[in-house]
Amino acid sequence: MLDISPLNAEYDEAAVLRAVGAALTEFYASLTQKLNALSLDDVLKRKNPYLYRAKGLNNVTQIVDGILAAYVSSSEETIFGNAFFEPLALAVSGGQKAVTEGVDITVDRDNAIYSIAVKSGTSVFNADSRKRQEQNFQSAQRRAQQAHKAFFPVVGYGYGKKKSKPGKERFYMELAGKDFWEWLTGDPDFYTKIIDYMGTRPDDFAAQFEEAYNHAENRIVRSFTLKFCHEDGSINWDGLIRFNSGD
Repeated sequence: MLDISPLNAEYDEAAVLRAVGAALTEFYASLTQKLNALSLDDVLKRKNPYLYRAKGLNNVTQIVDGILAAYVSSSEETIFGNAFFEPLALAVSGGQKAVTEGVDITVDRDNAIYSIAVKSGTSVFNADSRKRQEQNFQSAQRRAQQAHKAFFPVVGYGYGKKKSKPGKERFYMELAGKDFWEWLTGDPDFYTKIIDYMGTRPDDFAAQFEEAYNHAENRIVRSFTLKFCHEDGSINWDGLIRFNSGD
């Protein structure tokens, strides 16, 4: 842990439990909603049909399962960061929802303003998105300067390992996993307690999610079969390629 004082060592555990419950509900609701609205056209135009053929995939269910698995994997990370880590960090920080774009939490304490951007994992940035994050922090910094207060920008990652002090490359701090949650709460074990706070709630949601996943798979398999299968059941690769890459 870097040598910085915790933001809110007196966090309310009851509020954390409420935040975790609400966050899990929102996470599953958002993910299920995306699955329910998903259509074949939505995903197929962004996939590589040549790869499916190169892998010798001739089973529609296999192809659709791969499409769905990749879609869920790419969606759930972003949704989880927004629906779970961000509200939880807000609940334990003692701060408020930020008004500056690209900044999630503002903590105004001891004549200083802490601007926190909450991310899921540590691999979210590319060069362009990192530059936008810096610009967002600069906007927040101007607000702090107008209020004549010190400014401390932090990118906090819900899991993983990464920590850096402000320096020549960037003017904000980065904290991940244990370090991030310990900074927010003063509790070195908080990052492991998050699992305990979840309790058995994920098990209750899992069946609902599986049902939505199965419905999406059945719906897309049916659509794929109607659009891109010959009468004998074989895949119409020419039609699929034309749909994906043609006029």
